[in-house]
Amino acid sequence: MQLEQVQKINENYKKTVKKALNVLGKKHLALICHGVSFPALEGENTGFGTYNSNGAKKLYEFLGGMFNVIQLGPNGKTKKGDASPYTGTVFSQNPLFIDLKSLTEKEGHNLLSKETFDKIVKSNPKQGQNRADYAYATSSYDNAFDEIYSNYKKLSDKTFEKEFEQFKKENASWLDNDSLYEALSVENGSDYYPNWKNDLDKNLLYKADKKLAKKRIEEITKKHKDVIEKYKLIQFIVAKQSDKTREFVKKNGLKMIADRQVAFSDRDCWAYQSLFMEGWSLGCPPDYFSKDGQAWDFSVVNPEKLFNKDGSLGEAGQLLKRLYLKMFKENPGGVRIDHTVGLIDPWVYKKGHKPKVEEGAGRLYSSPNHPELSKYSIAKSENTDSDYKPDEEKWIKELSDEQIKQYGAMIEKIVIQSAKEAGLDKSAIVAEDLGTLTYPVVEVMKKYELAGMKLVQFVVATEPDHPYRCKNITANSWAMTGTHDNRPIRLWAKDTVNTEEDTPHVNNLMEDLYKEFEGQDMIRHKLYTDDKFLAFSKLVEIFASKAENLQIFFTDFFGIQEAYNTPGTSGNKNWSLRIPDNFEELYYNNLSTGDALNLPLALSYAIKARGRDFAEKNKELLVELEKLA
Repeated sequence: MQLEQVQKINENYKKTVKKALNVLGKKHLALICHGVSFPALEGENTGFGTYNSNGAKKLYEFLGGMFNVIQLGPNGKTKKGDASPYTGTVFSQNPLFIDLKSLTEKEGHNLLSKETFDKIVKSNPKQGQNRADYAYATSSYDNAFDEIYSNYKKLSDKTFEKEFEQFKKENASWLDNDSLYEALSVENGSDYYPNWKNDLDKNLLYKADKKLAKKRIEEITKKHKDVIEKYKLIQFIVAKQSDKTREFVKKNGLKMIADRQVAFSDRDCWAYQSLFMEGWSLGCPPDYFSKDGQAWDFSVVNPEKLFNKDGSLGEAGQLLKRLYLKMFKENPGGVRIDHTVGLIDPWVYKKGHKPKVEEGAGRLYSSPNHPELSKYSIAKSENTDSDYKPDEEKWIKELSDEQIKQYGAMIEKIVIQSAKEAGLDKSAIVAEDLGTLTYPVVEVMKKYELAGMKLVQFVVATEPDHPYRCKNITANSWAMTGTHDNRPIRLWAKDTVNTEEDTPHVNNLMEDLYKEFEGQDMIRHKLYTDDKFLAFSKLVEIFASKAENLQIFFTDFFGIQEAYNTPGTSGNKNWSLRIPDNFEELYYNNLSTGDALNLPLALSYAIKARGRDFAEKNKELLVELEKLA
């Protein structure tokens, strides 16, 4: 198939795909693509992706009509030495998501010279590769921001100035703290406050003497006036560009879902130290994948600061409410809550120790017998099962309705309430509930009808009732092959195929998808010998399931056989994979080889998987889909 023949997906294609999704009962089909992974146009690749770029706009036009949602990653400002978006700031946006190209034009007030922009593009060490270079981008963008700020000070535009002043005023509650931290980072030579030599600076907004703190803030504000103002200007620019992007996305029939990570950045921990538990961190208990548990070293919000005795929001609760309200208002597609367990039944451990029961770890709200955590426990001793340990899923065996409501307080009073105030309902909440699901988590999810995630790649094929198996996936959920932490489905399939016909995965797929297909022996043979067909079948699973909401990671859609992030590892490969700039050409080439997702074909298989009667009822649609495939 020639590229010229298929380069432009016509309206009939998109209309037919949309019709098929409706027939299958799908409300949302989302492409997962973190900000860094967006492509660039030729001559505009600065070494880092952004959803605000011209390349991103081209992608939105390409996807619109097939997908109706873009699932972004966290968009907070990251540390200079850590590219992970999951440790970024909760309010400040990542300056690397600024589209520098538009700032060289009249609309961007020519704040950046074309010469500087072209130099950044030309010097990009990853030019022509589908990778970002975090270190290069951080350095080159910082230099560009200096020029942007210098040109801003010469700018004579009353409207721009008025909008900037309004932005600073409306966002002062977090912008003042974040920009002050930037100045203190310059003062102390590090953006990691625990390394600051000045103890007063470390605790400036926390334990410091108020008079000394006030004097120090005035001193730093005066000394680093330009650092603070530049920080605010850059935040204003990225916010303004993001607003325009949302308008463009909407015109292409898409919505964006934001990602609220469970962690707080160093900048946030410094600003809100009084709201966190001293000496405790958030993590995961030991399990099959980690015998010592996962020591994330994330700060834990103090339960005593979340709610007042009368049930109203405390200081920490109010902070989180402002955050979620901002996110829902800015993202009508909704918010993905990373590690929802952390809002309901978090696992905490002592700093400097392993997250193991033997070293004092436990569930914050489910440790009635713990010497230190018992005062926070919602569960009582009689709610526990002595046959299990505190780090096991079945540790809590029963709860009253009132206790379930207490476990779900953050969900009800902060998350759901914020969505309501933003004019959205509970369908705008994407609850990442992967991993250990304790009884309190299951009951809260059920009570508040939250849509969790079902990963067909993680199915335990030997368990007939496993919730990730196609036939067991519930309607109120988000079905997917994998998240940003999974390998592409093709790589999974390569490791799964073998020479034995009678395997659990093959048997399940034959029963759930291909039970009424013709050529049973041929299909079975392909499932255990052809990794492309096995990977395709796993994608068909999510379309054939009852799930109303689907997510596909960009690697699986475009047929890219590289991992975006490998948990438990570090290095430049993580958080750097991008959709290639020539993504249309890549897609159609991979489509012809069976590596990219053939959406019409997958949809036709999903319709057939629903049974002969369903297929007969949609016979004309199947004909249309098969023509397009």
